[in-house]
Amino acid sequence: MEKITKTPEEWRAQLSAEEFEVCRLHGTERAFTGAYWDTKVSGTYHCKCCGAPLFESEAKYDSGTGWPSFWKPVSKDAVAVTVDTSHGMTRTEVHCARCDCHLGHVFPDGPAPTGERYCINSVSVDLKAD
Repeated sequence: MEKITKTPEEWRAQLSAEEFEVCRLHGTERAFTGAYWDTKVSGTYHCKCCGAPLFESEAKYDSGTGWPSFWKPVSKDAVAVTVDTSHGMTRTEVHCARCDCHLGHVFPDGPAPTGERYCINSVSVDLKAD
């Protein structure tokens, strides 16, 4: 997979102000406000910035958190993680492996079989329905 790198100005020209804040500056949309937190549409969730496939609707579940939640990505190399120590806590940030778009965080309290909860900002992804 070819890595995509752009300047902040190039990303800003491509994204809305909210998308830029979340995707490139590691922001977070408010819970229960995003387009996909409760959607049941079948399809694939793609990176807002580069279009890479990230999550399938079959792995989506209602975590009760107000953000779209998935128990696994489409493949182990679709997303990458880093340690996030902002806000006075240690969390695991999830980002697109292709362009480093901030997606959200992953937590170890998800359902079987992975036990993971990928808590993703709706504004960081686009759903392409089946």
